[in-house]
Amino acid sequence: MSLRAPTRRGLLALAAGAALAGRGAAAAEPAVGEDGLYHEPWFLQSFLDLREDLESAAAGGKRLAIMWELRGCPYCRETHLVNFAEAGIASYIRDNFEVLQLNLVGSRKVIDFDREELAEKDLARKYGIRFTPTFQFFPPSAEGLQTKEAMAREVARAPGYLKPPHFLAMFRFVRDRAYERGSFRDFLAANG
Repeated sequence: MSLRAPTRRGLLALAAGAALAGRGAAAAEPAVGEDGLYHEPWFLQSFLDLREDLESAAAGGKRLAIMWELRGCPYCRETHLVNFAEAGIASYIRDNFEVLQLNLVGSRKVIDFDREELAEKDLARKYGIRFTPTFQFFPPSAEGLQTKEAMAREVARAPGYLKPPHFLAMFRFVRDRAYERGSFRDFLAANG
């Protein structure tokens, strides 16, 4: 029998799981937080270290996506109440991705892949995030990301609201690594 020391991420996951235990079906619904953003109970609970989040997602056989939001954004609300409300979409994303939610004008400190620590709003500026919701998708490994320019680190981006079929297709595009073979537009044309 092997006993491992608990990690920060493991302790955070345990605490989040304990907080959700006993809430039943209501736990599946998004809640509006004090920051004015909708929060899905299955979103990544993070120490806001992007390299650590990507490595943890990869260890679990998942990909990392960042969802940028803004208080009062009607399309962010639509993403939560329409797209994530579809069981097939939410299930596919939960099974294949870790989704980190960041605030376009937020002040929480985030450690980028190059180890630079920035407020959310400064990280958004660094990556050229201008619209909400915006989803950023990263490669399956953090290897070499620290040496790339910020905009070259992501493998795909979905700026703005996508209707449910295209929204799910974007996540499939990334999971299937179709970005290595062509554009998202090409993927949609080939896959309906």
